[in-house]
Amino acid sequence: MYVLYQYAMKEVRVVSEIRSMPKEKGIEQGLSMFREGYMYISNRAQSFQSDVFETRLLGKKAICMVGREAAKIFYDKDKFTRKGAVPKRAQKTLLGEGGVQTLGGQAHLHRKAMFMRMMEPVALQRMRELIKHEWEVAILHWMKKKKVVLYEESKKLLMRAICQWAGVPLKEDEVKKWADNMAAMFETPMTIGLEHHKGRKARRESEKWIREMVEDVREKKLSPPENSVLYQFSWHRDLEGNLLDPQIAAVEVLNILRPTVAVAIYINFIAVSLYHHPDEKKKLASRNGRNLEMFVQEVRRFYPFFSFNGARVKEDFIWKGYKFKKGTLTLLDFYGTNHDANLWENPELFKPERFAKWDEDPFTLIPQGGGDHHTGHRCPGEWITLDTMKISLDYLANEIAYEVPDQDLSYSLVDIPSIPKSKFIMKNVQRK
Repeated sequence: MYVLYQYAMKEVRVVSEIRSMPKEKGIEQGLSMFREGYMYISNRAQSFQSDVFETRLLGKKAICMVGREAAKIFYDKDKFTRKGAVPKRAQKTLLGEGGVQTLGGQAHLHRKAMFMRMMEPVALQRMRELIKHEWEVAILHWMKKKKVVLYEESKKLLMRAICQWAGVPLKEDEVKKWADNMAAMFETPMTIGLEHHKGRKARRESEKWIREMVEDVREKKLSPPENSVLYQFSWHRDLEGNLLDPQIAAVEVLNILRPTVAVAIYINFIAVSLYHHPDEKKKLASRNGRNLEMFVQEVRRFYPFFSFNGARVKEDFIWKGYKFKKGTLTLLDFYGTNHDANLWENPELFKPERFAKWDEDPFTLIPQGGGDHHTGHRCPGEWITLDTMKISLDYLANEIAYEVPDQDLSYSLVDIPSIPKSKFIMKNVQRK
């Protein structure tokens, strides 16, 4: 009897510890998410004065979270899984179907290891050299033009570099086409109508393009370098020892190409930052690596990039007194966490020096996800992003001079992704 009494009292205590989660009214909030974009989660978290709340998306209960502690629990593999969390509209445009982002458990770890092998120091050094080469070639071209639209030019620059690095053959007269296709995939997941179908079409065409290459590699019609992405992904075997379906291999190769081209957005924001903060630009003249690093990290923190990410509750658990039920879709607010006043002093100010004492906590700065690169769902290409941004920053701040004509440099927190309206126009580009 005593044992039963103790068990009963324990159950009572657990029930009493469970709190009612703040809940948004209404039967569906998907339209509100479209209307508010990057601020959707933050607006409600502020209204509820809570870093977690319940809402309804796609007709079902969903949980939204923001902040360091939320990020830490979100990337706990025992608490959450990415399996079944990615909506079809994102798979049909941004991510593709069957890619590493949709996997969980050992299947994810095994597939992720393939990506991480591509990020060895020698490979990253090779990518840095290619980015610098493409900047040099681009500058020669820009000096002959009256006007340069930085976003459009950056996409092509990055497409050339990443294809060469990945072992993907790319003809010069097709650079713009495939760069635009990469962009269409990351520009359209949160759009509707014709724009969304544009993203789907770009996804289908791009997958077919890479899938045929994978098949050619396997049939020995194409021989990329053995240490290249195309070669390694074409011959990658799953946990059962089977080669990946050529379609899945194509999706994974695009998971290298597409995010790299997306860094064109960051390059635009670097240019905007240099224009709006001339005092910060002066600090970069010394070409001190630490100053370049801090500036780039502040661009990643301050400006919008990824908005949020989703996962599903793996097993029932309680966090902060709130019950998370198995299978519930949960969204982590990237943008809101990067602007959390509890983590960042004066978060709405652009201050690179804030990173002078940053402890590199993997759950505070999360523009491309949080946690561990190897075992979690943090973007494996984050090092390529950082290197590309630092090189681009150095060129824009120290290698070239240019005029910035009147234009609309504003950007929207509703549009996902957000890109400066004018895409940053430069005139009279010259070598310094």
